[in-house]
Amino acid sequence: MDGTDRGAQTSRVPSLQTEGARLSYLRSGTGPAVLMIQGVGVVGEGWRPQIDELGARFDMLAFDNRGIGLSEARQAELTIEAMASDALAILDAEKIDRFHLVGHSMGGLIAQEVALTVPKRIESLALLCTFAHGKQGSRPTLGMLGTALRTRIGTRNARRNAFLELVMPASFLKTVDRMQLAHDLKPFFGHDLADQPPIVMKQLRAMSKYDAGARLAALASIRTLVVSAAGDRIALPAYGRELAAAIPGARLVEIADAGHGVTIQRASQVNALLGAHFAADAWAAPATTELAAAE
Repeated sequence: MDGTDRGAQTSRVPSLQTEGARLSYLRSGTGPAVLMIQGVGVVGEGWRPQIDELGARFDMLAFDNRGIGLSEARQAELTIEAMASDALAILDAEKIDRFHLVGHSMGGLIAQEVALTVPKRIESLALLCTFAHGKQGSRPTLGMLGTALRTRIGTRNARRNAFLELVMPASFLKTVDRMQLAHDLKPFFGHDLADQPPIVMKQLRAMSKYDAGARLAALASIRTLVVSAAGDRIALPAYGRELAAAIPGARLVEIADAGHGVTIQRASQVNALLGAHFAADAWAAPATTELAAAE
């Protein structure tokens, strides 16, 4: 099933039971199926800028990872492999055989595991602001350690402001009302930016234990897009370059003046990249990194 018989409505299934979890997910749009997997501390609604625009051409699925949003975790241990199994359970429940796969940050690790598990079901793979090794994303660099600590101490406004500094570039933050932006981002994250859900620490530990780096060459048969953000303080552009180099034939695009929240900050650019990637019939890797200018 490729989703072409669906209407453009959005539907949310509140309770799909999997091994160790009860999952909530949404499905919207019409066309070939696309599964989108979010990262640490973000619910499926974090993909709303993509769902709303790309849903006119694609059957979009997104879900709350176990233990966050409306999804429950019923096992103490959290692993990337278990969350990949959750993703596949949703696809099986919806009777979707082949699909485009997109992952952001921790969701990129989950997407790697899904692609390595069922490579013949993957139409294309897009890895956004993510890593070849989970430890790269689970341990803050010295440059961002202070900011990360400020997301957990101080006043609520101070914590919101620190979180914004983690996910958006300084140049962008100079152009916006930070507290209004924090308010506007709340639905995408599923919580006030001043609060970090308890599951976040478990998600970070799960990331630190996952490393598919030695297996990524097995994805050579899958048309792969790797997107980095030049101002990303979490998934450094160097990590994106390493990831793209590990997957034979992968295309690498680096978006200028963008941060870890590039799917929101530069939604139209990301959507254009994804739409073209999904629709491509053939793939030719460029010789060098492509640089996408800011809008």
